[in-house]
Amino acid sequence: MLFRLEQPGDHDAVGELHRAAFGDHGTVVAELVGALRRDDPAALSLVAEEDGAVAGHVMFSRAWLDAPRRIVPVQTLSPIAVAPQRQRRGLGGALIREGLSRAVVPLVFLEGDPRYYSRHGFRAAGELGFRKPSLRIPDPAFQVHPLRGYEEWMTGTFVYPSTFWEHDCVGLRDPDA
Repeated sequence: MLFRLEQPGDHDAVGELHRAAFGDHGTVVAELVGALRRDDPAALSLVAEEDGAVAGHVMFSRAWLDAPRRIVPVQTLSPIAVAPQRQRRGLGGALIREGLSRAVVPLVFLEGDPRYYSRHGFRAAGELGFRKPSLRIPDPAFQVHPLRGYEEWMTGTFVYPSTFWEHDCVGLRDPDA
C-alpha cells in the first residue's frame, strides 16, 4: 500500500471512490472534494494506492477555532473514503494516521462515529470545552484530536469554512423534514 499526496490525475478516481463509498450521498461528497480543492489549495489530500489504483482518500482542510484569545487555525478531517471492496482491512485507519502525522495544526476536528474514530485518538470535543458549529451535529459525533501545539486555553467554537455550508455538509438533515 502506497500513501501519497493526491495528484490532479487522481481527481476522477477520487470522485468515483466517494460516489461508490457514500452511495446516494456520494455525488455531494465528490462535489465537496472538488470545491475544497479549489477553495483550499493547501488542504492535505492523501490517497492510498493499491495495485496501481486509488483505494482510499482522505482530506484535511482548513477550519478555525474561535477561541477567547484569538482565532486558531485548525483542520477538519473530511471526507474520508475507502473503496467498498477494500473496507474493513485497516485502510481508513492507516489514512487517518498518515494524515495526522503530517498535520501542522494543534487540533483536527471531525463529525463521525465515535466508536470508530476513538480508536484513532479522537475524543468527544464537547468534553474538552469545544462548541459545535451546528445543532444538527450529534454531540457524540463532534470529535477532536489534539496534536502538537495544542494548549488548554484553546477552547471555543469550531468554525467550518463556507464550502461545507454551501454543499450542505454540516450535521445531519432530518429525513422527514
